[in-house]
Amino acid sequence: MTKMQRPQDVDLWRKTIEEKKKSNIKTVRVCAGAGCSAKDSTDLYGLISNTVKEDAASTGSDESAEVISVGCHGLCAMGPIVVIQPDDVLYHGVQESDVEEIYRETIVGSRIIDRLLYEDPKTNEKAQNEESIPFYQSQKRIVLSEIGKIDPKEIEAYILTGGYRGLTKALGEMSPVDVVDEVEKSGLRGRGGAGFSTARKWRSCRLANADDKYVICNGDEGDPDAHSDRAIMEGNPHLVIEGLIIGGYAVGAGRGYIYVRNEYTVAVEYLNNAIKQANESGFLGEDILGSGFSFDIKISRGGGAFVSGESTAVIASLEGYAGEPRARFTRTVENGLRGMPTVLNNVETWANIPHIVNNGGDWLSKVGTDGSKGTKALSLEGDIRNAGVVEVPMGTPLRQIVDEIGGGIKNDRECKAVRTGGPSGGCIPATKFDIPVDFDEFTRLGSTMGSGGMLVFDEDSCMVNAARASLEFLRDESCGKCTSCREGTAQMHHILSRITTGDGTEGDVEALLELASLTADTSLCALGQTAANPVLSTIEHFRDEYQTHIAEKRCPAKECKGMFLFKIIAPACTGCTVCARNCPVDAIAGERKQLHVIDQDICTSCGACYEKCRFDAILKV
Repeated sequence: MTKMQRPQDVDLWRKTIEEKKKSNIKTVRVCAGAGCSAKDSTDLYGLISNTVKEDAASTGSDESAEVISVGCHGLCAMGPIVVIQPDDVLYHGVQESDVEEIYRETIVGSRIIDRLLYEDPKTNEKAQNEESIPFYQSQKRIVLSEIGKIDPKEIEAYILTGGYRGLTKALGEMSPVDVVDEVEKSGLRGRGGAGFSTARKWRSCRLANADDKYVICNGDEGDPDAHSDRAIMEGNPHLVIEGLIIGGYAVGAGRGYIYVRNEYTVAVEYLNNAIKQANESGFLGEDILGSGFSFDIKISRGGGAFVSGESTAVIASLEGYAGEPRARFTRTVENGLRGMPTVLNNVETWANIPHIVNNGGDWLSKVGTDGSKGTKALSLEGDIRNAGVVEVPMGTPLRQIVDEIGGGIKNDRECKAVRTGGPSGGCIPATKFDIPVDFDEFTRLGSTMGSGGMLVFDEDSCMVNAARASLEFLRDESCGKCTSCREGTAQMHHILSRITTGDGTEGDVEALLELASLTADTSLCALGQTAANPVLSTIEHFRDEYQTHIAEKRCPAKECKGMFLFKIIAPACTGCTVCARNCPVDAIAGERKQLHVIDQDICTSCGACYEKCRFDAILKV
């Protein structure tokens, strides 16, 4: 690997790589993202690689394909995904038993295997590649553009896509002030949740007078339904590193830190590998590209706590203390890590920087809305067909994300709501789905952008129980440092638990509103300040569900245990006895081939009979 000394060397290297890539062999890309890896795509990659090698060895010829393990394609629900180029074929749901056929038919024979192609559930039409799959058609992929296409372990793959071109441009053609100016033109707001102006933060840090300055990439991503930052770190780690180096140059920092969630072991491995390669190639270290600018990056693993992702908690953790928030008497851009001016942005924010420097701030500012520029990476989860990672222009209607990109609700049900911004976000009802993806619009509806998590609820979901689940998470993740958050989240969870078990009383809704307001107004950090969102938003948009739980002791969605009944109906019941044999409390009686009956005085509403019945003879009433 050649060490780059000047910007011209990088262009020469890129041309050399392009020449090497001019060959007739095919490229097989096997998705190794979290969703596909959970479905054994790692074993699939090994099997395809071995098949290619064994065939070449047996025939005495060159290998017919280059097999690479790539980052997340986004369409996680359809994994494992295998893409074959230049045939431009995407196969989904690939199993090990399919490998021999894929090798024989497509890799060698360039023939399509129809059954492995994506089939649109609405039109039943087959799609051969990403461009013809509705999931991708409404997206605009900037930070995700090369993920799923390049090997994240090889710097040459990144160089070939234009990697480090932004860094060479910044160091060779721009002053630090010029870089900040371009970021300001772009209108980029921090993608970590608060949506604060990136340029304003950078400019404040640059103007601060200090001996040392730092830049930090926050990759903690503690939201349970958000994993877009993980996809970026695992799928294109050099993009994050390049953004961090440019940021260090812009604000005058000599060191950067990437704070990664402890559970993200693959991300840590790939980032460490990318840092090593960047150092060996001259993009990190002393006198980068002969510019006189020196910079290095260290990886720090978080403790696994949700609250550790808060900016001051990240700094405390990096300093060796417990990852707890601190009172913000001064801003971190003036008094951050080790008391020095510090810029902290999340993974997606840093991943935008090389694109902004390469294409200019005006380029990004043309995408999005007046108040929210660019794109947003989102994690679609819940009762949605196409669960996965997507990237859309700011301003895209929520309905388009759910219906077109997400493919609608599973089992042809109706959508009830979407929770945005993780457990501390709010629930937006389907009646408001014309709202655009926009920081300010989400806030107006009592929610947040957060890290980009979107949890979709179908018509059978109980929104009171959804609020209870959010508060259970927030209660457990509160560091307990301030009384209002520690006690406020616990008390809100206690009241919600009573309501969802049939013990709610008149006045509970009012008590929740008062507690939510108090917790939000007096908590030290964003965990407590936003803990009110799931409560306030569900009360505002689904207050009738609260009233039914309290007044009628009934769950309209038939989700809260003990607040609905199971009933066996005729003539659907065939008397097969499966329900009776699986009832743990012997609450079901009936002769074989006769209608069975549930004794409601004994039934615990565990749902075992409902899950086991093959004839849809058991209803929730």
